Amino acid sequence: MKIETSQFSKIDTKHCQDDMQAYWMPYTPNRYFRKNPKVMASAKGVYYTDDHGRKLFDGASGLWTSPLGHGDPRIIEAIQKQYQTMDYVPAFQMASKETFRLANRITQYAPADLGKVFFVNSGSEAVDTALKMAIAYHRARGESSRTRMIGRERAYHGGCVGGISVGGIPTNRKMFSPMMMPGVDHLPHTLNLSQMAFSRGQPTWGAHLADDLERLVALHDASNIAAVILEPVQGSTGVIVPPVGYLEKIREICTKHGILLIFDEVITGFGRLAANFGADRFGVKPDMITFAKAITNGVIPMGGIIAHNDIYETITGSGGQEQLIEFFHGFTYSGHPLATAAAHACLDIFEDDDILARTKVLEQVLGDAVHSLKGMPGILDIRNCGVSAAFDLEPIAGKPGLRGMQVLESCIEHGILVRITGDTIAMGPPFVATPEEVQSLVETFARVIQKSFN
Repeated sequence: MKIETSQFSKIDTKHCQDDMQAYWMPYTPNRYFRKNPKVMASAKGVYYTDDHGRKLFDGASGLWTSPLGHGDPRIIEAIQKQYQTMDYVPAFQMASKETFRLANRITQYAPADLGKVFFVNSGSEAVDTALKMAIAYHRARGESSRTRMIGRERAYHGGCVGGISVGGIPTNRKMFSPMMMPGVDHLPHTLNLSQMAFSRGQPTWGAHLADDLERLVALHDASNIAAVILEPVQGSTGVIVPPVGYLEKIREICTKHGILLIFDEVITGFGRLAANFGADRFGVKPDMITFAKAITNGVIPMGGIIAHNDIYETITGSGGQEQLIEFFHGFTYSGHPLATAAAHACLDIFEDDDILARTKVLEQVLGDAVHSLKGMPGILDIRNCGVSAAFDLEPIAGKPGLRGMQVLESCIEHGILVRITGDTIAMGPPFVATPEEVQSLVETFARVIQKSFN
């Protein structure tokens, strides 16, 4: 079935503006929003309904968070049942049986030897935790000089201090530069439209960009470098897909020099790339994987790190007497019982409904559909991998981001939700959408583009 779309006349927004004064919204142009509010009222299946009754196809799975759609009764039932049994258990020095079981289940999705799971509450916390693990690991091995981190340009690794330090999006960094981690370098990003515009899947150009890691090793010496952190596919900056052979080269260089490799899979984990993780999709095994978002379908915050067994054994093995804490880190809500219940339910759905098989079908449908828009006015590039895609749009001169915002608003008027990052539009439809709904999403977007650049 096609998505349900409808046109709406100009909405009177004055009724809700008086209610908006207290909430300082994250990653949002607050002044613009109050003049052009977008308020959601409910969500069910693959649709949101806004406060004016408009039914909107969720073409971005929330914030890449809700690939199983919204309001699945199996998730609701699991949370309710857990709440009635035990609503909270202290995360330090104790845990629930179900949290141990969840950790075991997650390792079954991960590459071999990544057998230890540390729970947090978000992707941002997962990244900062992984960085601390890298420092602790090298220190426990007697290599305390290994403190330098290497990220990548245009990378998004969350909004905490460690994440913005290794991240490579200038707007996330410039206001907070005095508090960022010292000793951080960045590899170049891999997007070059002169060489790879309109690539379907992995571009064939660009593997040589990984060689810049050797330059950084020569500059600082491997004995000072703790870890490299990368998103297998850079999601928040606009679905930048790694060139063929690029991640393999990064892994080879890290192994050669004893540098840990961290894959930030907060977006890509649990099916977004039509594989359990990007590590599986690209056949490259990191030393740690960060995850969040899809593990609970966005219903309750949860994130985590899947670490190589050697990292755990090394850190815990250096902890002195066994009654002493080995890794002084954690959060009040780590492995929270309600989040754990939601995660179990999501993994049950993932397995029972053969979600991975559905993602492989949708990847083909989405790829065919988005690349059919090549040649339309205003589209500078189209990229895709798995159940994700992005369009770079021609910006409005002197007004960065306004084109993207106007296209988002026009999409809402046409009954679809997409993700914007500047003047780039990203799509990541739910895995439970039908092929017809995904096709209709792109067809509707094409009408929006035709109208926007007419």
